[in-house]
Amino acid sequence: LVHRLDKDTSGAMLLARTPRAAAVFARSFASRTARKIYWALVVGVPSPDEGMIDLPLAKQPGSGGEKMHVDPAAGSDARTAYRVVDRAGNRAAWLELQPQTGRTHQLRVHLAAIGHPIVGDGKYAGQEAFLTGSISRKLHLHARRLRIGHPDGGAIDATAELPAHFAQSLESLGFDPAAGDLPPPS
Repeated sequence: LVHRLDKDTSGAMLLARTPRAAAVFARSFASRTARKIYWALVVGVPSPDEGMIDLPLAKQPGSGGEKMHVDPAAGSDARTAYRVVDRAGNRAAWLELQPQTGRTHQLRVHLAAIGHPIVGDGKYAGQEAFLTGSISRKLHLHARRLRIGHPDGGAIDATAELPAHFAQSLESLGFDPAAGDLPPPS
């Protein structure tokens, strides 16, 4: 079993060495006991500093590709907890994201829907997703941390290094990467 936290992000990958471990991991993801933490750089600063985005998502009809949209009538339940880690005035914010559900492009659609698109996400926000200056035009969404039960007891707590473009953008905005690594939720 190979589980990427999200195919649209940089970050960690979980690989089970045995069928038994694969089954344990699969059950953990299915039952939502695995804790996934993402980092995102977004345009603007969400208010309040912490919250839950609860917007149902559905495939966008006629998009010609895999694209999602908020659909209160026919969408599937989708919830994302967020926390502002730091801000660069009103220009940009660094967020910690914890998806409570696992919908396609959930984090990207949720943040665009609340008016704070992920930097570099032209698919869901067009030109509004790009900052000027030294900030890369690449997508700034990173699967930072995974905490999941170990098949033999205890827990696996894995952290993935930031990709170069994301690290450079944080530095450019004056953010300290160490500020984002809080202990995982219990």
